[in-house]
Amino acid sequence: MKHTQSLFCAFGAALLTASGLAIGADAASDYPSRPVRLIVPNAPGSSVDTLSRIMGNKLPEVLGQQVVIDNRAGAGGIIGMEIAKNAIPDGYTIIAATTAASTIAVHLQKAPTFDATKDYDYVLQFAETPNVLVVNPSFPPKTVKELIDLAKAKGGQINMASAGTGSQSHLSGTYFMQAANFKALHVPYKGGGASVASVIANESQWTLTPAAAVMSHVGSGKLRAIGHSLPKPTPLLPKIPPIAETVPGFDYSGWQGFFMPKGTNKAIVEKVRAATIKAAESPEVRKQFATQATEVVIRGPEEFRKVVQRSMIENGKVVESIGLKGSQ
Repeated sequence: MKHTQSLFCAFGAALLTASGLAIGADAASDYPSRPVRLIVPNAPGSSVDTLSRIMGNKLPEVLGQQVVIDNRAGAGGIIGMEIAKNAIPDGYTIIAATTAASTIAVHLQKAPTFDATKDYDYVLQFAETPNVLVVNPSFPPKTVKELIDLAKAKGGQINMASAGTGSQSHLSGTYFMQAANFKALHVPYKGGGASVASVIANESQWTLTPAAAVMSHVGSGKLRAIGHSLPKPTPLLPKIPPIAETVPGFDYSGWQGFFMPKGTNKAIVEKVRAATIKAAESPEVRKQFATQATEVVIRGPEEFRKVVQRSMIENGKVVESIGLKGSQ
């Protein structure tokens, strides 16, 4: 009798599993049947916004539905991450997962309201972006060394713009100053677009910010690029030297991918993942990313999770070193 009961339980479990898989497949079969929201936890004009819009313009061709960009800037990305965490996990919300919003902002909170390693379903990573050191064209330094020397000569009385306290540009700039042993006055703005505009207007003299936020301005002559954050030269930035040539060991770049709210149907997550890979690897997106000095890098959920975990640890150290731990 016990043997019969065991067989019955095993058979029942198998039926439930098969039923669950069938339901998952059914849920994904007509997905998406309405527009999909892509939450961008940054302001318009930022590097994250730029890359998200490139992807958001291509994904509809693959998914067959409109992708609506929903900019939810504020608090270094915390607002957008919280909205995404609390969104209904029905497959119609995607979050632009980035270095700053996912792994820096949380260190600023006294009582963290989200954990990027646990509170979301991972879709994939699709991009890797260096930070680019840019100055106003009228600013005398034409090399990294000249910038460092001038800042030291002026006793730090030059302005470094950032997208806000705790942003990627804040931490990358601060890490650069620490590594090169010089100072500058940190001027935080409300978003990457505003901070870059301040350097163009010469309100601030320099910023070290994601390439996608500045390369169009470098190309038009509104900004001058004098270094990048990758440890070695890159064909993406053929005329711009690594900061590491002047500051040995310097390496501080960013990444971008997609999360979805925790509990989203696995078959739907898989469908979004496949569509994102197809979009990211298309010639159009690769070309547009290249103009932003951004490389298409595809990493699946587990590998992407490891990238996020490493960033969480590394950025936590930088945040603590500049006294921002739990500052909000």
